[in-house]
Amino acid sequence: MSNEEVLLTKEGLAKLEEELKELKTVKRKELAERLKLAISYGDLKENSEYHSAKDDQAFMETRILTLEKMLTKARIVDESNLDLKTVSVGSTVILNDIEFSEKVEYKIVSPAEADVQENKISYESPLGKALLGKEVGSIIEVDAPIAVIKYELLEIKLT
Repeated sequence: MSNEEVLLTKEGLAKLEEELKELKTVKRKELAERLKLAISYGDLKENSEYHSAKDDQAFMETRILTLEKMLTKARIVDESNLDLKTVSVGSTVILNDIEFSEKVEYKIVSPAEADVQENKISYESPLGKALLGKEVGSIIEVDAPIAVIKYELLEIKLT
């Protein structure tokens, strides 16, 4: 992870802090129990339960370190101070897909908060990058593998 600051919304900060707490308390204990049980089966060289638990433990500890680093470098975006004249991190935008004449809504968030299921896109994504700094009425073009997708920025709001 780079030394750059990590922009987070208040909601994103709370979500990451909750994940870290869950990993350090509940998940560590669960994995310790799994390891203890796997060790009781004996012969660790041929013990798939043990190796699986060790792999899960390594993944979890890496995630804990990643979250801790992110949280120490976090800068919270104060959404109440956002200028709704231009798109920025924390903005919610309503776009019109020009080709299909469909309206879509996205919230611009940090990569750590991005979640397609919740229509939260990273400011580092192609669409996120194209939107930053744009005003209502702007035409946004995003290079996609198949073609260039064009959107019209209809509205900038807070959620």
